[in-house]
Amino acid sequence: MNQFEQLATRFVDQAANSVGNSGLATAALEAHLQTLTEQMAHLKRIAAPAERRADLQLQIARTLVNLERGAEAWPLGRAAFDTFIDGDQFELAADVCDVLFQAEQPQSLAALGQGIWLAVTCPIDPELTIELLSHVIDDTPDDADGAAVAATTALFIADVRAQGRQREDLMFFATQLLGNVARRHSGVDSQAQLDAWMERLELKEPEKFLIRLRNVVDVLVQDDWWFEREALQERLPF
Repeated sequence: MNQFEQLATRFVDQAANSVGNSGLATAALEAHLQTLTEQMAHLKRIAAPAERRADLQLQIARTLVNLERGAEAWPLGRAAFDTFIDGDQFELAADVCDVLFQAEQPQSLAALGQGIWLAVTCPIDPELTIELLSHVIDDTPDDADGAAVAATTALFIADVRAQGRQREDLMFFATQLLGNVARRHSGVDSQAQLDAWMERLELKEPEKFLIRLRNVVDVLVQDDWWFEREALQERLPF
């Protein structure tokens, strides 16, 4: 067997292994989905509280999204969202928004916007907040300012909310995010250029870039809000 034939054979073997591993992962997700579905049927039979069912709806929706069945995931996640909002479980509601965004349905951008609003407004896990903001960065054109605002907010959240090792990790990650955004936005490749870029885009003062983030959220959500923001803010414990 010559060198080309050996390379071709190795490539075919690797491709087969990849397909096989993918098939195993899908089978595992399908089995997990079946288990979750049976648990949901049980909760319905015993008339379990809405909060318990919402937790399971979130798990099922996440599994369906991982199986690329976003249309099936949507109504489950949407129902769970309402339950979590009614119960002031804002972190879980924001987590649902992340799943609904990844479901890639017509209202997924609205879900992302509302998840970001909740994550920045409410005192939830900063890692989830940064995850939601990173979707804006990934889905925004290189020359758009929205990614810069999202990356700056991510760094701000990591700085003021996280503690200990989590803070170190998130600060490093968010700093990398901001640097990548600056590079693709304006070709920034030095600290001096970064400082000037942030000054020009008004990214150094929270009272300015958080207002701009609100504008980004409004663009994502449009008029499709699923809750009253003012009423929710009045229920927050601060």
